[in-house]
Amino acid sequence: MGARATSEPFLDLYERTFADVYSYVASRAGDRGTAEDVTQEVFLAGARHVARGHDVDLAWLKAVARNKLIDRWRARAREDRKLALAYAAEPSPAVDESPPADADRVAQVLAGLNPTYRAALVLRHLDRLSVPQVAELLDRSVEATEQVLTRARAAFRAAYAGASGADHA
Repeated sequence: MGARATSEPFLDLYERTFADVYSYVASRAGDRGTAEDVTQEVFLAGARHVARGHDVDLAWLKAVARNKLIDRWRARAREDRKLALAYAAEPSPAVDESPPADADRVAQVLAGLNPTYRAALVLRHLDRLSVPQVAELLDRSVEATEQVLTRARAAFRAAYAGASGADHA
């Protein structure tokens, strides 16, 4: 009775929240495979948490998803640093400051940014966290996080303008 009694409420939670959790992850992950993997990891963590006698709800699942995405972005950033011989950020040309209209293109541009920039922009602008909260999650000082956000916004604007120009060429 023990395993079945605990699994039924979790299965109900899974069925009720899967679409929300997957949508949350997919909008931030950059590709379908990553979204599916992270969503699976989130629900496995939820099942383990419930098995230990704790409660799980949608907010808990989304917090786990955010942390798992951050872990992936950090790992990717470490990998990129190992592979890169040198990195020099070039200032981007001024572009139109109007808000982007195409969500698919925004997701594509975000996916093409380096993981640190993507994480900073997603946490700050999609998750609407304060700069100090973003700094804590990225394990950086507030000042360093502000610099990363400035560079990330410039890289995003340049890439978005390039993607926009490519669509109309």
